[in-house]
Amino acid sequence: MTNLLKTIVRIIEGPIISVQDHYSGNNRANSAGDALEEYIKDSFADSFDCTDTQRLEKWNEVFSYLGNQNNPPDIMIKLGDAIETKKVESSGSALALNSSYPKAKLYSASPMITSACRTCEDWDKKDMIYAVGHVVNKQLKCLWFVYGDCFAAEKETYERIKTTISDGINTIGDVEFTITNELGKVNKVDPLGITDLRIRGMWHIKNPKKVFDYLDIYSDDDCFQLISIMKKEKFNSFPLEDRELLRNMVKDNYTFSEIQIKNPNNPAQLIDAIIIRYKVV
Repeated sequence: MTNLLKTIVRIIEGPIISVQDHYSGNNRANSAGDALEEYIKDSFADSFDCTDTQRLEKWNEVFSYLGNQNNPPDIMIKLGDAIETKKVESSGSALALNSSYPKAKLYSASPMITSACRTCEDWDKKDMIYAVGHVVNKQLKCLWFVYGDCFAAEKETYERIKTTISDGINTIGDVEFTITNELGKVNKVDPLGITDLRIRGMWHIKNPKKVFDYLDIYSDDDCFQLISIMKKEKFNSFPLEDRELLRNMVKDNYTFSEIQIKNPNNPAQLIDAIIIRYKVV
């Protein structure tokens, strides 16, 4: 079974920095965002050198769900993690999450996922990886793999805000409300009953570069850099063979560090974490 540690090794052994040119040349992507998503899929499925048919077979073997732009996640690994891919054009740009709040974990009971995602395998909760790619002039400058529970709070934090707003909207008199997964929907706003109002949340979360600036792990000067952050307990959940490969890897511009990061639910507390870094200078 694939996992993030295997994926990091694949990228280090053969990074494809010109992602858009690579995937446009294969007629697999029309934009930098599409190319980044294809790159992430191939990285996890180990399908870089496959024909189109072989590639689809590998994806079918590795993934239980490949999503759409409107509902998280973009990818689910069979019996493994969920992945949300985000492309940014500035190294510090916030991540646009649209109507879905940040996810420390992904839950099958969430109303924001599709029924296809909910039923693609037998699952209740998955760890969430945010794969954030900074693309400049078709070149992948930086790729972050950050687990959601390293920078997003527990779901109750966001749901409290969402519920409070929705309840407040529902107190407006003399209008007709409709049950919705958004913040609210008001029907027949005007006397003729011909105008409806959809009230949607537009969630953003800061770029990992800014969230973890206190760690001093990012540089604007490198040609390409990969940075992965996960809790130590998550790292220890991976197969020993995969852990040892990264712990003992000897390669120029590669570092493996055990550190502490701020607890997203209480910044006064620190939690044990692993940071894996690789760069092409």
